[in-house]
Amino acid sequence: MALQDRVREALAFQPRIKVEDWVSRLAANVPSCARTAIIGGTAALAGLVAAFVIIITPILLLFRFVDPPMSTLMLGRALTGGNIEQRWVKLDDISPNLVRAVISSEDGQFCYHYGVDLREMEAALRQAGRAGFDDVRGASTITMQVAKNLFLWPSKDLLRKGLELGIAVVMEQVWPKRRILEVYLNIAEWGPGIFGAEAAARHHFRKSAARLTPYEAALLAASLPNPHRRVAGKPGPHTRRIAQIVQARARTAGARVSCVLPRR
Repeated sequence: MALQDRVREALAFQPRIKVEDWVSRLAANVPSCARTAIIGGTAALAGLVAAFVIIITPILLLFRFVDPPMSTLMLGRALTGGNIEQRWVKLDDISPNLVRAVISSEDGQFCYHYGVDLREMEAALRQAGRAGFDDVRGASTITMQVAKNLFLWPSKDLLRKGLELGIAVVMEQVWPKRRILEVYLNIAEWGPGIFGAEAAARHHFRKSAARLTPYEAALLAASLPNPHRRVAGKPGPHTRRIAQIVQARARTAGARVSCVLPRR
C-alpha cells in the first residue's frame, strides 16, 4: 500500500465517541467561564491539531517499523549539555515484570482505551474545577506520554495538550499496543540522562532489563512520575512504599496486560 494511502487510511478511522459529545462531557465538569473558553476555542485548536497530525502521521507510520533515533526530550537534554544514556531493546528483551509494573502504575486501562482515557480526563477536569488548572493531575495515558516525549515539549499549556491528544489517537490507529509500549519503555526517563529500560536497569541495578525482578521493576515504575527525585536504585521510604503498592497491583495485573503479554 502506498504511503499516501496509509496516511489517508489512518486519518479516516471512525472514532469510538463523537468529538462534540466528548467536548460537551468535558466542558460540563468545569466552571462556566472555563466552559465558554473550552467550547469557543475547540474549533481553532482542532484545526491546528489536525494540521499538525497530518504532518506527523507519515512519521508515525515510519516509526512503527523503524526505531526513533531520539525523542524531543532527549534532544532537549542534549542541547542543554546533558549526557544521554540509552540502549534500544525489543519488548521481548524487557522483563515482563517491568511491563506489568509500568502498566499497573502508569495506565491501568492501557489495553482497553484508544489513546485517551475519558474517565481519567473527566476526573482531572473535575479536580481543575475545584483546585484550578495549575494543580490538576495529568490524566495522561501511556500513549499520550509517548506522543509528548517523542514529538512535543514538556509544558502544561493547552496547545501542547491538544497536540498530544491528537497524536495519541492517531498513534493508536497505526501502531499496535506492543509497539506503543516498546517505544515508551525505550524513551522513558529513569534518571538524569538515563533513557529507556535497558539503560535504567544497568544504571540502577547493574543488570539487563530482561533480568529485572518484580521488586526492581516496581521501583523503576514507582520512580517514573519524578525520576530526578525518586531514585530507583537508592529509594527512600516514600518510593519504597509506592513500589510495594505497584508490585501488589502488578502481581494481579492479569487481563490489564493481555494486549502485550500472553495470559499465564
